[in-house]
Parts: sequence; C-alpha cells; structure tokens
Amino acid sequence: MIDLATRVGRALEAKRLMLATAESCTGGGVAQAITEIAGSTGWFDAGFVTYSNASKTGMLDVPAALIAQFGSVSEEVAAAMAEGALANSNADVAVSTTGIAGPTGAVPGKPVGTVCFGWSRGDTTYTERLVFAGDRHAVREQTVAHALQGLLRFVE
Repeated sequence: MIDLATRVGRALEAKRLMLATAESCTGGGVAQAITEIAGSTGWFDAGFVTYSNASKTGMLDVPAALIAQFGSVSEEVAAAMAEGALANSNADVAVSTTGIAGPTGAVPGKPVGTVCFGWSRGDTTYTERLVFAGDRHAVREQTVAHALQGLLRFVE
C-alpha cells in the first residue's frame, strides 16, 4: 500500500493538487495510507470520517433526501461525499468510500462487500460500485487500494 500511496502523492505533487478524503466503511484508512508518506502535508489537506448518515449530512452536506432515496451505500451518495469534501476543505481533488464491510449489514441488492467510490475534481465527478470478497478486513483493504488506484487514474 505504501508504494501505491507514494505514487498517488507524486502525481498530486506534480500537478500541484491538494487531496481530501471522505470515508465511511474504510474508517480513515485511505487518509492513513496517504499520511504514511513523508511530505504528505504538501498534497493532503483533510480527511473526513463520516460513518453515520448524520455525519455525512452535517460534515459533507450530503442531502438527507439523497440518502433516504438511494441509501448511504450508493454511487449517488459517494458522489455527494466527494463533492462535499471538496466544498468543505481547501482540496482540489477528493475521493470517497461508502460500503458494507460486513460481516452484517447486507440488504437486498447490496451484499456484504459492496462498496461505492467517488472521485471529484472541479466540475467532474466519477463514481464506481464494486463488490469485494473476503472478511471485513479484506474488504476494507481492497477498498483502500482501489480508492488509491482510482486517484492515480483520475489525477494522471
């Protein structure tokens, strides 16, 4: 993970971009991976851990109606989280994660391992929904790695 986070840092630094994270199921794991890198203060601005729906609404301005309509684990909410991280920080680019790490929490159409991602920069936001296999730890690790890989694609 260190190599991947280092590559993200280099890409952000080369483009003079600041990053913010908005995390739910990863509990700050993306921000932790980023801040393991010496010099990350040059390209990391803020990390929001918004585990509850109330914190998504209160800290990231995710509309409660959006959560009610699509659920907190949805591409729509992931997009709003990433956009909210940008609006509530000094960052130029943001990544968000929201999902069901397990072992409980599955709902119809959203099995354990379902994770939605958002990447936002300026007026552009991309989202993705994946289903990872494994236990809670494995789902969270795969989510952090995929969030970082997505940042590389989004920034480069």
